[in-house]
Amino acid sequence: MMDINSDMGEINRLLNDGTYERLMNYVTSINVACGGHAGDETMMAAMVALAKETGVNVGAHPSYPDKENFGRIDMDMDQNELLHSVRDQIQLLVDIGAENCVELTHVKPHGALYNRAVNDEGVAQTIGKAIIQVDPSLKVMGLAGSKMLTVFEGLGLEHMGEAFADRSYELDGTLRDRKYDDALITDPDKAAFQAKNMMEGTVISFEGKAIEMNAQTICIHSDTPNAVAIAEAVREEIKRGEKK
Repeated sequence: MMDINSDMGEINRLLNDGTYERLMNYVTSINVACGGHAGDETMMAAMVALAKETGVNVGAHPSYPDKENFGRIDMDMDQNELLHSVRDQIQLLVDIGAENCVELTHVKPHGALYNRAVNDEGVAQTIGKAIIQVDPSLKVMGLAGSKMLTVFEGLGLEHMGEAFADRSYELDGTLRDRKYDDALITDPDKAAFQAKNMMEGTVISFEGKAIEMNAQTICIHSDTPNAVAIAEAVREEIKRGEKK
């Protein structure tokens, strides 16, 4: 089955109101914030415990060290500092996982760091090197069709091309900036339709043109409005598609 992933451990409210727990009924992998843009050791441990209960894969979700802006503002960091930051974030979650007898399966960069790595091979190299220093067997999620996957492959890392059910796309296959009103897809039916297209190898840009897309995992952000309903609709659409 197509992997479905979700970024979690970022917002206390979503833990307290049961959103994270409900989402785990529909996703197959979670990406846990590990202190860069959000999250602390208590939250990380809670996410690992929930994932263990439901049999969901656990991955690290490192970012620029910028909680003030939720990791969504680009930063020009010294590459050694960035490497150490990303490495330490991943290692912290690895250690918390080990305390709960859970092994990490993957890494997915967050926000502005992810978007920078899409086109900046140097930043992608730094992320890849940080992962290798922790555990070279960890898979890496990155934007399907982007340069970052080529960089990860060159470093010998196994990667998964990622597509987004709840985000609009530009013509070049990049994500539409969140500053635009149409950047988010919050309607479960529309998100499920987008996931259907992605399974078939395409995504429709916000301008209505088809873009080729080779994805192995589909993301639903846990803080998107209607996230649980979206995840349920996407899961059902994927099941239908794989029965054909």
